[in-house]
Formats: sequence, C-alpha cells, structure tokens
Amino acid sequence: MAKAAIMGYGTVGSGVYEILKKNAAKIGAAADEDIELKYILDIREFDNHPEKYLFTKDVNDIIKDDEVSVVAEVMGGLHPAYEFTKELLSAGKSVVTSNKELVATYGSELLEIAEKHNVNYMFEASVGGGIPIIRPLNRCLAANNIIRIAGILNGTTNYILYQMITNDKSFDEALKDAQANGYAERNPAADIEGHDACRKIAILSSLAWGKEVDYTNIGTEGIVNITLEDVRYAASVGSVIKLIGYAEQLENGKIYAHVAPMLIKRDCLLSDIDDVYNGIMVTGDSVGDVMFYGAGAGKLPTASAVVADMIDSVIHKARRSLIGWAKTDEDICAGVDGKKFRYFMRTSDTAENAGKVFGDIELVKSLAEGETAFITGELTASEAADKAKELSGMISSIRIFA
Repeated sequence: MAKAAIMGYGTVGSGVYEILKKNAAKIGAAADEDIELKYILDIREFDNHPEKYLFTKDVNDIIKDDEVSVVAEVMGGLHPAYEFTKELLSAGKSVVTSNKELVATYGSELLEIAEKHNVNYMFEASVGGGIPIIRPLNRCLAANNIIRIAGILNGTTNYILYQMITNDKSFDEALKDAQANGYAERNPAADIEGHDACRKIAILSSLAWGKEVDYTNIGTEGIVNITLEDVRYAASVGSVIKLIGYAEQLENGKIYAHVAPMLIKRDCLLSDIDDVYNGIMVTGDSVGDVMFYGAGAGKLPTASAVVADMIDSVIHKARRSLIGWAKTDEDICAGVDGKKFRYFMRTSDTAENAGKVFGDIELVKSLAEGETAFITGELTASEAADKAKELSGMISSIRIFA
C-alpha cells in the first residue's frame, strides 16, 4: 500500500481528497496497489472534518515519515511551496502539483532534484487543469517533431471574450459577470493581463522541445484593450478574438512564443472553444493538428489530473517517469520579432495614408464613421508597432492567427 499526503486543502486539495476517497477501488486497481492518504497539510483548523486526524500544520511530519512516498502539492504560489517541494524530493518522495507558477519558475531545478533522488516530479494539472496534455506531448506524440502549439489556456479570459462575442457585453461588463460567477478573482490581473497563459505556454514549450523556455522572455499581452468594436470587426471578417498562447520552433532551432489576443478564422478548430473551456492545438510533423479540449480549471477536473499523477508516481516508484526538460544556458528564445504575422488594424487616419505606410493592405469595411480598418501583410511585432506610429489616431492592432 502506498501512503500519500496532500499539501493545501483549498479548492483543489479538497477535490484530491474527495477523488481519493470516492474512487479508491478504481485508483488502487490503476496503480496496482491501494493509495492511502496519511496526512493533509494546512495551517487552518478543520475540527468538523470527518477525518480531522489527518491534518497537520507541520510539513516535517510528512518529510520525515518514510512511509509517505507521494505528495500532492496544491498550495499554490511560490513560497513556501518551492521550499517544501525541494525538501520532499530530496527526502526521496515523489511530488505532483497543479502549481503552474512554481513549475514555470523552478521546474528545471525541481526536475533535477527529482532525477538525482530517483523520484518523480509531475505536473499534468499545471497547464490544462483536467485536460490531458503533458502525457500526450511526452508520450503519445513522442514520434513527432512538434512544430507548433497554440492554445486557449485561460478559462477566465475565454469566458470574458465569449460574453463580448455572444452577448455584446463590454469588457468591463463581462469581467464583472465573470467575477460574479466565480470565474475571475477579485484581482483578475494574472488572467486578463495574460500572465497565467504565459506560464502555461512556457511549460508546454519546454516540454515539447526539451529545453527550458523562460516565461519572462515571452512577449505577453492581455485582453484589457479589446473592445466591443474589435469584436464586431472580427465578426465582419468571419473571425473571433481569442487570447492565444502560441509557440513554434523555427528553422534555426529557436523557440518563438507569445501570449496575445488574435483573430481566429471561423474555420479554425480554436474558434469554437467557448465559455470557460480551454483548447490546445498541437501540430506534429507526422500527425498534423491534434486538439485537446475540456475544462481547464475547476475543483474536480484539476484534482483528477493531480490524482492521475499520483497514480503514475506510484506505478513508477522503482523507475521514475521521464517527463521534463533540460536546463540550458543557451538562449533558445527567438524574441518578439522572431516570427511575422498579419495584423488587423484600426485607425482614424485615412485609407490612403495607411496604404502609404503599410504598402499592400486589405481594406475592411468600416463600422464607424471616420475610421479606417485594414489587414496588413506579414510583419514582425516591432515593424507593426513602428509603422503604426506613423499613422495619426491609431486605435487597435491585433495579430491574425494562420
């Protein structure tokens, strides 16, 4: 029988507990041995919990207990999750996590410690919540050279854009609706400014191409400047706007990555990912486009991925599961100008001036008096920004997904 612990008894932690209890027989069969919960670490009191004897406030109870072989870290944040995880791995215990911030920031180091001590550090739940993506990338698609990853990686922003697209709500109205429904935090900056999606695409990029991609080197834009007018223009050209985490390996071997709103044509698989759902499209050189779709967050979807990693860790207790990437001093990021895109732009300048500045453009029927809308040729981010400065009254600039 394998002994386990949970660190953090919030939304996800309580979900892990619930699944371990209600699906104990199924989990035991999948792991080829029962998994028994021995500790739950949390600083709060849970006097009314049916198994209150499981709770401890001292992480050393878990670290020093040789019976415990796998720990679910679902505390969130960097500290003390980082310090606790290091100590647990060094003590010969496998750790599984849903903590994307921790994986994106310290993943390389923690993977090295896990390898040194022949244990597992696993993070399926850190990217897609309940959507299986880490294992498919690492195993099912292992015969492919991954060309590109593009995904809707944040349910909060997708919900906001969905409300703007389908219910004609302004950004502020849609955000308040998301907060009222529990989809957005009181301080939604990590979501609406793109930081959450940035960490996730960094993890996926590192895994896909085997070398650490530092999320601080990824150009990141949120959706705070997207207006109803942008949404309506997108619809007029058969598109929708989605916040996309994008990564591609270029011919020179470097990784181009960004997080930004993009116009998605209606015939693209990503255009139909609505509401709070996430969708990740992976392009392999042999398999082509593969889509992973589902609930990207939530108590039980995320907890199910955490428990799946616990099962995998128990199965691979003798020989660690090879999931991860190498830390490198090589600068593998292509930078913000590593790839060119077409752009949809709106300006109060004339179509004539837009054509002079940008050259061959495709005009889009204006939806507002005194406004020019157009689509550019392929440009780097810097080229697009520099040319836009030459126009008077620039309103918006959005990349086009192709």
